[in-house]
Amino acid sequence: MADAITAQGLVKRYKTVTALDGVDLAVPTGSVLGLLGPNGAGKTTIVRILTTLLQPDAGSATVAGVDVLTRPRDVRRRIGLSGQYAAVDEYLTGFENLDMIGRLYHLGAKRSRARARELLASFRLEDAADRPSKTYSGGMRRRLDLAGALVADPPIIFLDEPTTGLDPRGRTEMWEVIQNLVAGGTTLLLTTQYLEEADLLADDIVVIDHGRIIAQGTADQLKMQVGGERLELTVRDPVTLLRARDLLEPLGVGKAALDEGRRTLLMPISGGAQVLTEALRVLDDAQIGIDDVGLRRPTLDDVFLSLTGHASEEQDAGPEESPPPPPAEPTGPGRHAAAAHESSTGGA
Repeated sequence: MADAITAQGLVKRYKTVTALDGVDLAVPTGSVLGLLGPNGAGKTTIVRILTTLLQPDAGSATVAGVDVLTRPRDVRRRIGLSGQYAAVDEYLTGFENLDMIGRLYHLGAKRSRARARELLASFRLEDAADRPSKTYSGGMRRRLDLAGALVADPPIIFLDEPTTGLDPRGRTEMWEVIQNLVAGGTTLLLTTQYLEEADLLADDIVVIDHGRIIAQGTADQLKMQVGGERLELTVRDPVTLLRARDLLEPLGVGKAALDEGRRTLLMPISGGAQVLTEALRVLDDAQIGIDDVGLRRPTLDDVFLSLTGHASEEQDAGPEESPPPPPAEPTGPGRHAAAAHESSTGGA
């Protein structure tokens, strides 16, 4: 299967800060790549380069077989982009936003109207189609923004932290929308801070930290780097936690991690239910009471912590947060419209 997106040796520097330090990517056609990392890791910088909004200091990239640096206009004709913040005109209705984008893509009045209604139905916005978008909830605005990126039915879509700021319900709804896109064969590059999101949506995951790729693989492959199952238990009396660790560590395959505030112990094991049964017997013989016990597989949180030495939710003050947006990037409610105008007219 051909690669829809490729990048080799991407480097981007802001004065003395290196935002990207030699990033290589390959996204097969029809697949979903998740770029996983905290704020400031370099995720948005990668998206800006691949969508022609920012030029790298070194390296090369192609999107849909087209060189990003030498043929940016052709790239824009083949992609859709939904950024971190919903770019909709709040004074236009949902229908008018999408209809405007369609007309700028020269779909024609009839096709633009039909496409707008089609997308409003797909994104469950029909009931709000004729309301000004300023009355929409955050989740509705995000869905309308994504719909705008799909008006021209692009084969490749970039979603930059599409669920940031949404409540749990809004996040779940957006995940459903993205899953439907993927089922239709769309190639997707998704950036996210949410490990659960990458686990659910991505075929392949690239873990990025401080501008460098530190790991790549499927969710299961990344979890295997941390090890197998974990024995997790909560003791009744915090005084017994250290004693429980000393008794149980011989049953594990590594050191047990303690959280004294929560009275919990987490230890890597091999043997599953058999080890759990033995652990319960040992604790019972020692008369150590427990409030909760169970087995769990490592999560992507565990992976990120083991790879980077810090938790995924830590807010690094990264270089991609500090520089102003590049001049070429349409901002505010005109982002989709400007991109459509550039693609259809050949403007810079």
